[in-house]
Amino acid sequence: MNGATRLVFATRNAHKLREVATILAETIGAVGDAIVGSDAVGGPEVTETGVTFDENALLKARALAQVSGLPAIADDSGLCVEVLGGAPGVFSARWAGGHGDDAANLALLLDQLRDVPADRRRAWFECAAVLVTPAGETWVETGRLTGTLAASPRGTGGFGYDPILVPDGERRTCAQLTPAEKNAISHRGRAFRSLAPRIAAALGRG
Repeated sequence: MNGATRLVFATRNAHKLREVATILAETIGAVGDAIVGSDAVGGPEVTETGVTFDENALLKARALAQVSGLPAIADDSGLCVEVLGGAPGVFSARWAGGHGDDAANLALLLDQLRDVPADRRRAWFECAAVLVTPAGETWVETGRLTGTLAASPRGTGGFGYDPILVPDGERRTCAQLTPAEKNAISHRGRAFRSLAPRIAAALGRG
């Protein structure tokens, strides 16, 4: 794989961009402007028609690599609830209808689980992280964080469903953890740390 001066990340979420840059810095060194978001290269809006996290991440990365001519990384992630058969899953960001309305998604999910006892509220965050080169080379890594869902949101950190997932071995929700604590155990942290050697090689650092 030939090294590129930069990669593009298929996201317009500034929180996610910072989080992934921090995770990668732990493994391959500071990335600075070497990884930019979709907006920096006029990346397309991609409809997530996949039925798995892998499929959606690959759809986004392939489209971005084709448009930008640069290696592209992408991820797709969500919350999977055991008693809901793994839902919301790939529909996590639009569980309440509109895409990315965290408050509405949280409220709907908690209402659906209102009568579910604490010992039946098992859930996990899952993430698929991918790298796609303009030549079509593809790598996929996954990560998972298991825990139990709180009865109400707690904490102000993170985003998405972080305020309600209490990781195994913790009493705090993901939103109550420090960024460093969260990155050390998170689904996204695990997936991108596994993908980091490939990203380093794509940036000419491998």
